[in-house]
Amino acid sequence: MAKPGKVPKLPVQQLVILALCRLADPISFSSVFPYLPEMIESFNVPKNEVGRWAGITSAVFSLSQAITGVFWGRASDRFGRKPVILIGMICVMSSGLLFGFSKNLPMAIVARSLAGASNGNVGILRTTVAEMVPQKELQPKAFSVMPLMWTIGSIFGPGFGGALANPAARYQIFDNEFFRKFPFALPNIVACLFFFVGLTSGALFLKETLETKKHRRDYGRVVGKVIVRSLRKHPKKQHRLPVDEEQSASLLKRSPTSSISNVKVSKKPAVLPDRPTYREACHIKNSLSLSCDVHLPFKFSGGFGIDSNQIGFLFTLYGIAGTFIQFLIFPPLARRYGVLNCYKLVSLSFPIIYLATPFAVLLPTPFTQQLAIFLIMLIKCFAAIFAFPCITILLTNSAVSLRVLGTLNGVATSVSAAVVLRRLWRPRRRSAKSQVQ
Repeated sequence: MAKPGKVPKLPVQQLVILALCRLADPISFSSVFPYLPEMIESFNVPKNEVGRWAGITSAVFSLSQAITGVFWGRASDRFGRKPVILIGMICVMSSGLLFGFSKNLPMAIVARSLAGASNGNVGILRTTVAEMVPQKELQPKAFSVMPLMWTIGSIFGPGFGGALANPAARYQIFDNEFFRKFPFALPNIVACLFFFVGLTSGALFLKETLETKKHRRDYGRVVGKVIVRSLRKHPKKQHRLPVDEEQSASLLKRSPTSSISNVKVSKKPAVLPDRPTYREACHIKNSLSLSCDVHLPFKFSGGFGIDSNQIGFLFTLYGIAGTFIQFLIFPPLARRYGVLNCYKLVSLSFPIIYLATPFAVLLPTPFTQQLAIFLIMLIKCFAAIFAFPCITILLTNSAVSLRVLGTLNGVATSVSAAVVLRRLWRPRRRSAKSQVQ
């Protein structure tokens, strides 16, 4: 608690460290989708079965996450937040490498399942933020950090995932026996670098927040303090804040490489819904599909007829707008009107957004159609970015004790993973039915 008369401040340094730990997860998760159909096909799966097995490979991740979410939450309540976060990152990184080196379909499915089972850090990171920032007036800004990292990772991950898949066939520098034997290893190796940055910064500088464990000796932080002292000695002017500068450099250093997402490396854009291009896969979980056959009061056949470059451009603008809303609009509005009121308002907007989406195709010109769908996407972005932090804050404040907060967020992770599983599986099942018919 802050002393009387003293304005509470955000623990910026610790939030930056948590952001580094969080960033690797969406990058690793989303980088798979651009090359997943190609990878499934390389296992000698018939083309008419590729969509179904790609759906299963995606679904086992969420299924495993739903099963193990509560376990990870309870483990963090018992052993502490920091060790469980680091162990989870190591497990996800290892399973990602295993997926990249998969030589057959069963191995890929098992690796993806292990990645989902290891991915319990979502709820634990929320719990850590809640324990770091108990002041309600600071929670809107603090709880915006983790969704922001997901947005950034979901934009950049598919970019380098699609660009670095099968590099031996695309780049002469990678044309060697290793990458011909393991054509999908490189994206996962690059993702491991992000995990390494998060693991290193977390192990050396992250503070334990669980009340019963925060006073125990942390040998990782002891080593981190030694490193900081050594950096402060040579020279002082350049290293006044070595921890913040080092972390900021690590976070920003990756951004230029993510411009690979603008390089045209995909083959002919896929038409079938079970074989998305990597730009469409950037937001595979987004419910606003730009090319679907919707059954509402009327039947809308076809889509907007836009290519992968236009789709990628729309989602890039979507991500930029999301970043702006996350940090500059959500915190002040949540403080002024209250978290619960904001959540009620955006919850009412979702049915309207989804109902209006297919009607955009009825507009007379392609320009007006694309303008309408982009405006709908912006409204949906605004609502979603308000909804998720609000849910997290309400869930945190509903806990009877911080000692069970990890378990509570573990339950939330399991439930959300089950919802994602349903959303991933249903389109694939419809696609399989259409192929049979």
